[in-house]
Amino acid sequence: MSSLTLGLAAFVSNLSPATLPADCREAARIGMLDCIGVMIAGADEEPARLVRTLAPTSTANDGAPEIPSGRNLSPTDAALVNGVSAHVLDYDDVAMDGHTSAVMTPAILAEGWALGSSGEDAIAAYVAGYELWALLESLEPGHLHERGFHPTATWGALSAAAACARLNGLDTQATAQAIAISASLASGLVANFGTMTKSLHAGRAAQAGVMAAHLARQGFTASLDVLEHETGFMRAHSPSGSPELFREQWGLCGEFWRLPERGINIKRYPICYATHRSIDAMIDLVRENSLEPESVQEIRVHTGKTQALMLRNHQPKTGLEAKFSMEFAMASALVSGRVGLGELTDSFVRRPDMVETMRKVRITTTEETASDMPFAPSDQVTVLLANGRVVEHEPVTHAKGSWQRRLSCAELKEKFTDCVQRRCGEDQTERLFEALWMMEERRSLRELPLTLIN
Repeated sequence: MSSLTLGLAAFVSNLSPATLPADCREAARIGMLDCIGVMIAGADEEPARLVRTLAPTSTANDGAPEIPSGRNLSPTDAALVNGVSAHVLDYDDVAMDGHTSAVMTPAILAEGWALGSSGEDAIAAYVAGYELWALLESLEPGHLHERGFHPTATWGALSAAAACARLNGLDTQATAQAIAISASLASGLVANFGTMTKSLHAGRAAQAGVMAAHLARQGFTASLDVLEHETGFMRAHSPSGSPELFREQWGLCGEFWRLPERGINIKRYPICYATHRSIDAMIDLVRENSLEPESVQEIRVHTGKTQALMLRNHQPKTGLEAKFSMEFAMASALVSGRVGLGELTDSFVRRPDMVETMRKVRITTTEETASDMPFAPSDQVTVLLANGRVVEHEPVTHAKGSWQRRLSCAELKEKFTDCVQRRCGEDQTERLFEALWMMEERRSLRELPLTLIN
């Protein structure tokens, strides 16, 4: 009987960039690039501003930058602050059951910057963390959301620790210690969705990963069976109560890769991913039928039970609350023809026409879930018009921007530019995109023009 904790640690510590399949490298690079763009766009949001007041400026040479201001912070504080910025808009990518890039990218940038790690090492660290997350998630037949845990905060802390252990070149034993330490630092509740605290989940998980790697590097200890023990991480967080913790082979060490198959899903809308397929459908219906709010009597959405659990705000009053509201998503698609950063404002959410349109949304659910995430196999949107006619969109299985419907380089750049240019200017935005697109060629992450002082 093999040890899950030590098996994962051996995989992480022995991972070589030369062994990575091309799809692994591509997914990691795209995930980090998109996350950095969203991070810069979110840096001036109020939750990010509040959190950075807790992070003192560092005078140490082994610090890392607050992005994009360039203020020097300790690596743990940089991971925290930049992690909150990366997730605060809810515009960061989605993979499996959470936001892998919003946790791992801030941790990798902070620790990698401090260590002078190469772009190639950063990519390998991302893959190491992703593969750990993917394996652990596959061992749990239930969905963490159903137990009230935010996977980004729980799996994310362990994945960030694995990524940072890989950057530090820790051996198997020390890597296992880092993973075990982070297991006691992982926490985040679905009940805090739609508030500032959701973005804190990502920042704290990134910070926990950096801290765990630092402690393990110094000889700090934890239980080397922390994942599989009967009082360990997997059982404590298990919605099913029966995670698959013991098997002869875990499918690690290059036996097969999960990232090329499961990939990452780039968001086209700055709102909970549980709404994206329905938004795609609603926007299509609006355009194809020239729908206006006054012509619509009812909007019917059939979605997943777990998705509906996440989308807890049925009468949102603020932009933050609206990010977790299917009613808002459908109303915005109808009233504005889009769901963008400009619609995620308190004033837009409270507009009388939006309030009235949100009242027209009816939601039904299924308990059936897809194989690759805790969503329904598809979402379907049907609109009943005031004249009695019904228009219906075919079921949507994959949102635009998903791994199955990937964005082109030009489309990725369009989103990145929209996120970054207002803060960094046209020239630096162009330089940063090109540097991130060719990240593996960077001899050091310090070569990336991530800050306004570059």
